[in-house]
Amino acid sequence: MKKTNGQEIIQLFESWSPKKLAAMDNDPIGLHVGNLNKPVTKVLVTLDVNDVVVDEAIAAGCELIIAHHPPIFRKLSTLRTDTPQGKLFEKLIKNDIAVYAAHTNLDVAEGGVNDLLAEALCLQNYEVLVPTYSEEMFKLAVFVPVDQADQLREALAKAGAGQIGNYDSCSYTMQGEGRFRALAGATPFTGEVGELHVEQEVKVEVVVPKSIKSKVLRAMLNSHPYEEPAYDIIPLETAAKEMGLGRIGKLPSSMSLKQFAEHVKVSLQVPAVRVVGDLTSTVSKIAVLGGDGNKYIHTAKRAGADVYVTGDMYFHVAQDAEAIGLQIVDPGHHVESVMKVGVANKMQNLCQLQKLNCEFIPSKISTEPFQFV
Repeated sequence: MKKTNGQEIIQLFESWSPKKLAAMDNDPIGLHVGNLNKPVTKVLVTLDVNDVVVDEAIAAGCELIIAHHPPIFRKLSTLRTDTPQGKLFEKLIKNDIAVYAAHTNLDVAEGGVNDLLAEALCLQNYEVLVPTYSEEMFKLAVFVPVDQADQLREALAKAGAGQIGNYDSCSYTMQGEGRFRALAGATPFTGEVGELHVEQEVKVEVVVPKSIKSKVLRAMLNSHPYEEPAYDIIPLETAAKEMGLGRIGKLPSSMSLKQFAEHVKVSLQVPAVRVVGDLTSTVSKIAVLGGDGNKYIHTAKRAGADVYVTGDMYFHVAQDAEAIGLQIVDPGHHVESVMKVGVANKMQNLCQLQKLNCEFIPSKISTEPFQFV
């Protein structure tokens, strides 16, 4: 395993949760405290950064904290160490602990907060609830000798090409004949210089998001046996990769709203939930959006949700939801803490694939400010 630094860790993190996915204008994401140009062996993953969480990071020997909620949400006009916030930053700096925040980009990312919530609720065939980001897609068609097709397909898949929904390594192959003549100065993989050559080839087609197009092309060229591979890159008008906030899907089996509310409590590990609706009604299609989802009640209703699971529901918004026939289960904002284990596991797996020596620790501190009595 190789030693790593903060820059490499965040580069790896942003490979699956890039800043461009942020769903808020001026979302304060990125590095908040300290620097990343230093060795990092342990990273604490937390929902919030408070005094107790920083103590936890110090005790664990962490050099970096990855948080979902930005500790500096609005610009600071002063940084006084006689205030709670100032003391917090002073402690971080004195202990050389950097803090990196991933907010709405982590909400939107595949495998991020909303996917983790949907999985915790056992939703099936779930989709994006509120599209916020659409990425241009391309089709790569490359011609390769039959015997080298498998290694090419493997290289393309490792580079991220051929991912469609919950499937990866997707490709299409068609066989035919390739003809070419190698000219003076060429070093052909097959055939002779100056002679017309016929080679049994296959055309391998894969879809490629714009964000990784260069990476996929490099992988293709590096794994292709020919000096001058023949390939096409074709823009796709109808296959944009859509990402966004919230998820909507179906329960494995229908249940009453009361039963579902209990399911939410157990699945998201909360002591109580607020419910709007008829507790005896049958529900099956569920929308979920982590954090404050007040503004999306009409989106959830139009999507056909029987129940909308979100936090921080306002009194009058709850009345509006009731009026349009949308049932609500509010488990609070803190359920986004599902990201602690999810992000730690994701990053640990990515580091192992890259053979980077770094440990990711999900915070054991609850930053839920509310108690239920």
